[in-house]
Amino acid sequence: QVQLVESGGGSVQPGGSLRLSCVASGISNSGYSMGWFRQAPGKEREGVAKISPGAVITYYSDSVKGRFTISRDNAKNTLYLQMNSLKFEDTAMYYCAADGRNWIPVTSFTYWGQGTQVTVSS
Repeated sequence: QVQLVESGGGSVQPGGSLRLSCVASGISNSGYSMGWFRQAPGKEREGVAKISPGAVITYYSDSVKGRFTISRDNAKNTLYLQMNSLKFEDTAMYYCAADGRNWIPVTSFTYWGQGTQVTVSS
């Protein structure tokens, strides 16, 4: 059974930083692309970042490029998202996701966790 468990969310002021983590079980991380998507109330799901199985290729949405960094530690079955220079519009529930298929949109990934809330407010 595949399980993805996110942590690291919270409340932060604009300009602050957070680091999200996602521990995966039930899959071999090294064979799966992994990523993060987010969803704010009343808004569509947005793919934020994704990383290839060997961490060679990364993708970022334009809205977070230059501020967020995705990384993974396959030995620990863990995915990370370092979020810097956070903005009000980054407020959302953030979901970790994984998929064994070739490079597809992260919002279409097969497996995802329960999410962790990120709130940016002053």
